[in-house]
Amino acid sequence: MRILMLSDVYFPRVNGVSTSIKTFRDDLSALGHQCVLVAPEYPNQAEEPDDPDIVRIPSWRVPFDPEDRLLVWPRLMSWASNISPDHFDVIHVQTPFTAHYAGVRLARKNRVPLVETYHTYFEHYLHHYVPALPTKLTKSFARRLTVSQCHAAAHIISPSPQMADALRDYGVSSPITILPTGLPPGAFVGGDRKRFRSLHGIPSDRPVALFVGRVAHEKNIDFLLRMLIELRRRVPDVLLLIAGEGPAEHHIAGLIQSLGAAANARMLGNMDRGQTLRDCYSAADVFVFASRTETQGLVLLEAMAQGLPVVSTAVMGTADVLSGMQGATVAPENEDEFARLAANVLVSSGRRAELSSLARMDARTWSSLALAEGLVSIYAGVRNAPRISTEAA
Repeated sequence: MRILMLSDVYFPRVNGVSTSIKTFRDDLSALGHQCVLVAPEYPNQAEEPDDPDIVRIPSWRVPFDPEDRLLVWPRLMSWASNISPDHFDVIHVQTPFTAHYAGVRLARKNRVPLVETYHTYFEHYLHHYVPALPTKLTKSFARRLTVSQCHAAAHIISPSPQMADALRDYGVSSPITILPTGLPPGAFVGGDRKRFRSLHGIPSDRPVALFVGRVAHEKNIDFLLRMLIELRRRVPDVLLLIAGEGPAEHHIAGLIQSLGAAANARMLGNMDRGQTLRDCYSAADVFVFASRTETQGLVLLEAMAQGLPVVSTAVMGTADVLSGMQGATVAPENEDEFARLAANVLVSSGRRAELSSLARMDARTWSSLALAEGLVSIYAGVRNAPRISTEAA
């Protein structure tokens, strides 16, 4: 099968969408399918790995979110003008920005079915980036936009049951399949704890909590820092590592100072998603997470694949990931109780070793190849489905 995938984000921009795209593309290739990806060209981007099926399009900076990009429409349309109906069997859109509207146009023009993965829970996201507008207004706009875009697709993929429920509550009537992103084999390659700690000057016996993710307001890192103050009372020398980058970096750095937590918190910036990130996971003793807007929560699975016990709230997609997991502890969004549960992991080496073993077993149930086979089944189904409405946007 020949798939055209469009996205306004991809590596070197590190986030869950980029990871999901790469994981599915690698597995689709392993299953014998061709997947051409159209993605942004980034400023000062390193030379592209040898992949002739990645097409880079010049991109614009996104206001209020400088690390993200939008595909330049005229340049995208220039490339798309060479596409004909016999080039692809299905079009798969990954982001609801320029890529979405280009995907809709190409699907209509070439009579090719359109599939869209809805990764982002905009209702609890948009107001962080346009704070001048009332939250009620941004939520209403996000819902209307979501419904309009979903109705343009023959099939919607949701990374979690919670996101699917939200879409149905909005009034989305397009077929929805719940299909999370799995873990590729490389996620289980062990990291080097000693090397990472040595590189960053962290004593071998210092208790370390870790957050990995986009440093953005919706990730609720403020809560983790307030929780850290409580955790420090139980584990005085604890160190919280924050691995990632994003629009809230300045805010988070300021909050660390204002809370008097500079000795117990460190921002690491972006981590290469290969061995460096695996080393980072392995260097920690507990993974902490409190995002309210995840449609899946891939970093939880990545942490567990490295044998890192998890303490996390369970909201939206994280609730689905954590359901039945024995190597993770679900915590309330309460600083004192969350800190107590994290401390239980940090202070007991025996408990930590038990949870580490269970976490690895939990992670192995999320095979990416099996989930990619599910994606192929969706593609096969939409090829015979009615084509998208010419009214939908």
